[in-house]
Amino acid sequence: MNPVREVNRVYVCNCFGVTEAQVKQHAADGACTPRQIASASKAGTDCGSCVRSIQALLGRGTCPRRELADQGQPVLTGLDEAA
Repeated sequence: MNPVREVNRVYVCNCFGVTEAQVKQHAADGACTPRQIASASKAGTDCGSCVRSIQALLGRGTCPRRELADQGQPVLTGLDEAA
């Protein structure tokens, strides 16, 4: 197998086969919390052992929806409606 291809398959959620790259893509698409990642991919909704890894990948960087939530404003988006 191609070693580059294997690097892209670092699994964060073994229960649903969600990779680190997928979590990062969902974050780039606007997911700011593990719950929003779960809505987009199911990661973290079975055994829960990956939630801390997801939190670490998300970090505490700037997120427009997190900033709205901190201000007490609604933050509903397409990710939230899918749940």
